Amino acid sequence: MASDGDDPMTSPMDEGALQGLRVIELGQLIAGPFCGQLMGDMGAEVIKVEPPEIGDPMRNWGRGEDKLWWEVVSRNKLCVTANLRISEGQQIARELASKADILIENFKPGTMEKWGLSPEALHAINPRLIIVRVSGYGQTGPYSARAGFGGIGEAMGGWRYIVGDPDRAPSRMGISIGDTLAATYGCMGALAALQARDRTGRGQVVDSALYEAVLQVMESVVPEYDRSGYIRERSGSVLPGIAPSNVYRCKDGEFLIGANQDAVFTRLCAAMGRPELAKDERYHDHVSRGRNQVELDQLIENWTATLTVAEVEALMIEHSVPAGKMYRAPEMLEDPHFAARDAIVEVETERWGPLKMQNAFPKFSDTPSKVRRPAPSSIGQDNAEVYGRLLNYDAGKLAELAAQGAI
Repeated sequence: MASDGDDPMTSPMDEGALQGLRVIELGQLIAGPFCGQLMGDMGAEVIKVEPPEIGDPMRNWGRGEDKLWWEVVSRNKLCVTANLRISEGQQIARELASKADILIENFKPGTMEKWGLSPEALHAINPRLIIVRVSGYGQTGPYSARAGFGGIGEAMGGWRYIVGDPDRAPSRMGISIGDTLAATYGCMGALAALQARDRTGRGQVVDSALYEAVLQVMESVVPEYDRSGYIRERSGSVLPGIAPSNVYRCKDGEFLIGANQDAVFTRLCAAMGRPELAKDERYHDHVSRGRNQVELDQLIENWTATLTVAEVEALMIEHSVPAGKMYRAPEMLEDPHFAARDAIVEVETERWGPLKMQNAFPKFSDTPSKVRRPAPSSIGQDNAEVYGRLLNYDAGKLAELAAQGAI
């Protein structure tokens, strides 16, 4: 827990599973800040350190005219400024680290060392500190010094090659999945390191590489090649040999049906009014359906094309077949299940007023996560509060640091 008697952001005991932990977030853009968002949502006091005046580029990222990503990724955080490129700013970072449980950074490997903020230097100040380092290729190895963004990690980890239609170039997912996976593994590693710290009393480094985070979710791609030389290829909306599991055209839209398990396929056949298909030798088991995947998908779409999405959905629910509509933001905001589980929450933001966004996740029965505060609107708006409370900086000290360009 945060040391030296410095109380973290005051909140009731039920304000999150990580209540009482203090996190210093030095990273910027996506991976580091998303790791901090996860911890903040679970109740940790997250202090985000931004460069003076310019702030984190995430303040100006997002689609459309209004740049709103910042409001999600920086919620539940306090924002201070420190110029880590000069000695005075580096000293501020060291002092913050001395009073923290976890420090997150996602700079190019070697940058923290150049600034005098290496793990060795920080552990000399605070042996219990857990340092999460997110980078493109990891802190070691021949590629470690290379610049790496999420898309590059997705390509190296094997994701990009298998996404898209087979007759086109590899596609992207549409979100920064490489960054968020690496951030999620970084968060998970930090929580495991906390458990280890309870036993040993020592902090450690959590090294989360973008490409390795992607590699972790690549299922059996590597052993398939190692054992049989099989290379998984792009297959569009289907997985070869897994049938039926596809998006099917209806009268008024598209609908996803996943009925590749034998018993489920039998129920789908009943819903279609074609129970005999479940016993047809072309479709009666998993292997046969995979072998005849194209014709089976066409047979199913010939049926769905005669019905509306709502009609197909009702039949799938009635026959207990996993299926669902293609959701966009409008459908999410209108759906009663999202509402019942509070999957989307309205946050009163300082800049935009009430703003709907995804709620904190996962759900806890005793220590619920939540959006406790909106993202700070101005750069360095919490300087006086945080530096005064944690580092005992008075107004004169803050003015001196500002004059030096340190904050």
